Amino acid sequence: MSDVHTPYAVQVEPILRRALDEDLGVAGDLTSGAVVPADARARGLLVARRAGRVAGLDIALRVFGLLDPSIRVQVENGDGSDVAAGTTLALVEGPARPILTGERTVLNLLTRMSGIATGTRAVVATVADYPTRVACTRKTTPGLRVLEKYAVRVGGGTNHRFGLNDGVLIKDNHIVAAGGIAAAVRRARDQLGHMVKLEVEVDTLDQLEQLLGLAADAVLLDNMDAGLLRQAVDMVAGRLVTEASGNLSLDTVRDAAAAGVDLVSLGGLTHSAAHLDIGLDFETA
Repeated sequence: MSDVHTPYAVQVEPILRRALDEDLGVAGDLTSGAVVPADARARGLLVARRAGRVAGLDIALRVFGLLDPSIRVQVENGDGSDVAAGTTLALVEGPARPILTGERTVLNLLTRMSGIATGTRAVVATVADYPTRVACTRKTTPGLRVLEKYAVRVGGGTNHRFGLNDGVLIKDNHIVAAGGIAAAVRRARDQLGHMVKLEVEVDTLDQLEQLLGLAADAVLLDNMDAGLLRQAVDMVAGRLVTEASGNLSLDTVRDAAAAGVDLVSLGGLTHSAAHLDIGLDFETA
């Protein structure tokens, strides 16, 4: 995983603190405080209950350190590992109360991110015979975008825009509001700096024809079947980066890649990802 940049602590810790605050409220963990002796210690294993790709383990484990710095963690299979059901991901050892308090927050983050990585891995494998890259979108859980986009990278995918501020994507409603494709592109180019990329969404080959004479960097081919995608790629002839998007799934993405597009983008990588089943099992004395 050395080639996948992990989010910085300053990006991650506010998310972890908000998640803990949501769970603890003002009264804290009533159950663990009432049931578990203050001096009780525990040793637990984070275990994958289904096969998949691990993502977010180091990030999720930071929760325990926020609750009690004396909790010791030992990673056995970290981010990027492809594990079978029953595989131990990490050992957790220390005071029982804070481990129990952080358990659900750790698992919520870890199962979510590992599920995204596992689903992304499947899509990447489906198009592996082609040079097409697999990208996510901005259809992420509010507040968790940095984590979910990291999980996509762990799964072998690439990231589209992180937000509205790091690239221009002129979509259908922008085109209507601006008065047409040419007007939208012209207005954008008049205001953008030279480092900002510009992509335009088109739904038809007629719209693509209009775009080809304009100063765009990429085109998003929206909701086109494989036949139209092939025609669009031929029309572009390498002049723009081509991206297929809209209603793509594991069943259809290979056809899009075979049409010759540079990128396929799928909102489902994040908004419809199934969590990977992972549990924390305490060892009995």
